[in-house]
Amino acid sequence: MTSRSPARLATLLLAAATPVLLAPLFRATRGVGFSLGAGRRQIRPAAERSAQFDGSSFRNALPSSMLAGGSPARVALAMLTRGSVGKPKGTVPLNAALTAKSASTLAATWLGHATVLLEVDGNRVLTDPVFADRVSPSERWGPRRLHPLPMSPADLPELDAVVISHDHYDHLDVGAIRHLADTQRCPFLVPVGVGAHLRRWGVPVDRIIELDWNEQTAVGTLTVTCTEARHFSGRTLARNTTLWSSWVISGPSHRVFFGGDTGYTPAFAGIGARFGSFDLAVLPIGAYNDAWPDIHMDPEEAVRACGDLGGQLLLPVHWATFDLAFHRWAEPVERLIPAADESGIDLALPTPGQRFELGAPVPRDSWWVPAV
Repeated sequence: MTSRSPARLATLLLAAATPVLLAPLFRATRGVGFSLGAGRRQIRPAAERSAQFDGSSFRNALPSSMLAGGSPARVALAMLTRGSVGKPKGTVPLNAALTAKSASTLAATWLGHATVLLEVDGNRVLTDPVFADRVSPSERWGPRRLHPLPMSPADLPELDAVVISHDHYDHLDVGAIRHLADTQRCPFLVPVGVGAHLRRWGVPVDRIIELDWNEQTAVGTLTVTCTEARHFSGRTLARNTTLWSSWVISGPSHRVFFGGDTGYTPAFAGIGARFGSFDLAVLPIGAYNDAWPDIHMDPEEAVRACGDLGGQLLLPVHWATFDLAFHRWAEPVERLIPAADESGIDLALPTPGQRFELGAPVPRDSWWVPAV
């Protein structure tokens, strides 16, 4: 046996072990490229027609920072090492989501995070559908769902529209989009640029309605308007390649505001002045932090925004389903209640999956307490 034999043996062993060692990596990255969506080249033709596009990227109406102070690397490390502070200690209670045979004049079913099944004057609108177990380009890495989806996507009723606020993974889920494209006939309403992602994923062009801020379209008996938000976008390290938005859903008798994901902005007061009061304001209250104050509202800011909008009832979303910040799991709703009470804002606090109708008593039980 020569002196090189141990090295050769080690090489052979490594070669034999490599497929086993790399298999988890291959599984984790399977489908990632497809999930990323469209690239800048595919998005740019739509982007160039938007007043919010400066020639290279989209921008907020107000100067806004994605990260105020601290380095991205330091924040990323803190997120990876934050432990379980943002997770419930017990099981999150759910209601089996049940749908009425026909859409109500005004009802809502919160399915978790920013996914809400709205019923407005006999029309059904689904917001930011996310059915995935993880909000990530990978099925094996990334923030994992903290409670099951309260209904099977196959059990969704016939929809009149799907509304998307922006292209982040916790609001734009490739699996949900493909499922809805296959099982529903309704249009997808998206901010400028997001349509390129949907086209890449196989959604027919004639089912995509792409709008800039202050543009609107008719869906059934509804008028749906794309309105301003204060946020950012991007499914890769390339940021602000597509627009972000909030939405106004106006029927013959009722109006709903869907905030999507946003920091506080004076634009809410302008939206309220333009459209009048809203019967229901669906606003994000979670994933806030002092490091990114411009792009996510805290609970007190959500109450302020509801007042600016003239919201008659506030449905808080963007909490409880995914751990995306440093605060405790139930902190958003615990802060929301006293802020709303002090401001005279009425709250609907349904369990995930619980449908409620406006005009009937709205849910305000502290369902989260056993899971804290």
